[in-house]
Amino acid sequence: MDAAQQEATARARELQRNWYGEPLGALFRKLIDDLGLNQARLAAVLGLSAPMLSQLMSGQRAKIGNPAVVQRVQLLQELAAQAADGSVSAAEATERMDEIKRSQGGSVLSNTSQTNGTSGVPTVKRVVREIQSLLRSVSAAGDIIDAADSLAPSHPELAEFLRVYGAGRTSDAVAHYQSHQS
Repeated sequence: MDAAQQEATARARELQRNWYGEPLGALFRKLIDDLGLNQARLAAVLGLSAPMLSQLMSGQRAKIGNPAVVQRVQLLQELAAQAADGSVSAAEATERMDEIKRSQGGSVLSNTSQTNGTSGVPTVKRVVREIQSLLRSVSAAGDIIDAADSLAPSHPELAEFLRVYGAGRTSDAVAHYQSHQS
């Protein structure tokens, strides 16, 4: 790899760190390890080709272009955390990965198949994930925090919203959402 390629790869990894919180190679390796996958299975669950996954991992490509794939990555990260803390068994994780693979990543407002399965109403967690996914597809977490800092003096509620949904944990966003419902 020549100096120009090394520089392009370093730049792509820095962009990934800004957009996704860490380089995709590290993020995907964690998912592979935590969920007991190989690269081909991870690519299939995410809805990427194996070469595309490889390019994202190596830094040859910086951005995941499909918002549905970004959402699947977020869902897999949550699943990996649940598998790591023991709240989801290996069998349940495998079943959930199949569900994630089939998910289209569409809006809960227009796709009733992505509901809690009982009342036809999207779950709070699903709504929160949609908000997070939308914000994170528009801007990197660092940029969202910068915007929140700019808004804080004149619009503290909007600043809090951006921080919680744009750069916070899903559990914190769920608590925020629930505290603001009448």
